[in-house]
Amino acid sequence: MTQDAAHQPYGTPEVPRVAVRGEARIEVDPEIARIGISVSARGTDRRTALEDLTRRNNSVLELIKSYGEPVEKLETGSFSITPELTRHGRGERIRAYHGRVHITAELNDFTALGELTTRLADLELTQVDGPWWALRPTSPAHGQARRQAVLEAVQRAREYAEALGARLAALVELADLGAENAAPFAQATPGSMRTMAFSTSEDAGAPPLDLEPQRQTVYAQVNARFTMTPPEL
Repeated sequence: MTQDAAHQPYGTPEVPRVAVRGEARIEVDPEIARIGISVSARGTDRRTALEDLTRRNNSVLELIKSYGEPVEKLETGSFSITPELTRHGRGERIRAYHGRVHITAELNDFTALGELTTRLADLELTQVDGPWWALRPTSPAHGQARRQAVLEAVQRAREYAEALGARLAALVELADLGAENAAPFAQATPGSMRTMAFSTSEDAGAPPLDLEPQRQTVYAQVNARFTMTPPEL
C-alpha cells in the first residue's frame, strides 16, 4: 500500500476500504443501589421545627452508618425551613414552619438494603424513594461490551470482504461511540414508601423488604474502517 493510497478518504480500486459498525448489548446484575430519604418536621415556631428536624436527621444518619461497609456513599443533598403563611384579617401571619432534609445513600449489599429500607420507612415523618439500580463506572461489564462490539465490527467487515472474494488488509480507523448503562439513576422507576406522622418504636417492626435487583443493560458501539485486498469481481 502506498502512502498516498493510505490517505485517500474513500480508498482506491487498488486499496478499497470497508466501513462497518460493531454493536454489543449485554445484561448483567447491578452492583450498587441508591435510595433517597426525605426527613420532615413541622413546628409552630422556627426553633421547634429546626430542633425536631435535627433530631430526626441525626437518627437517620446514625441508622444508615450503623450498616458499615455495605454503605458506599452517604450524602446530604438539600436542607430547607419554610414558613407556612395564613391569612389573618387584611394581612398574613406565619402559621407554622416546615423543615426538610434530603439524603441519598448508596449500598452494595442488597440484603442489607432491604432491611435498611424497611427500618427507614418505619421512622416518623420519613419518606424513602428507590431503589435505583446501577453499575459502577469502572464495572468490567463496560469493557466486556466494548470488546464484543469490536469483535463484531471485525467479523462484519471480514464477511463483506469475503463476499467480494477479498480479505481484510489493515485497520484504518476505530471510533468509539460510547458504552453506557441503559438504565441510569434518573431513568429508573423506583417504588416509594412513606410513614405516617406517628412513632412506631413500640411496634415489633415490619419485616425486611425482599428486593429483586433490576438487571442492567450495557451498550457499546464502534465505527471501524478497514482496507482490503482488491476484490475478484
